[in-house]
Amino acid sequence: MIKVSIMYPNGKDVEFDAAYYKNNHLPMVSKAVGNALKGLELDLGIGSRVPGEPAPYIAIAHLNFEDVASFQAAFGPHAETFAADVKNFTNVQGQMQISEVITF
Repeated sequence: MIKVSIMYPNGKDVEFDAAYYKNNHLPMVSKAVGNALKGLELDLGIGSRVPGEPAPYIAIAHLNFEDVASFQAAFGPHAETFAADVKNFTNVQGQMQISEVITF
């Protein structure tokens, strides 16, 4: 199992419409990639290790897939559509990380 995390850095001039992201963007992604998607989580940042400081990321989406190949096959054909929608919810560039999921 792999996890694809898209992390949106927080900052002074960052705008992020969490309602749009949650109610429009992520459902669009989920529908487009179909059954290849094995799980989806959204983390909305509320703080950091220092009390009173903002979270380093305003939002992080975690998408689970069986393997990298299934992610690429499902996500790749729609990548331009997903990227074109970013302007509808934020003014920052998300960072992507693909991780191997190890459970204990």
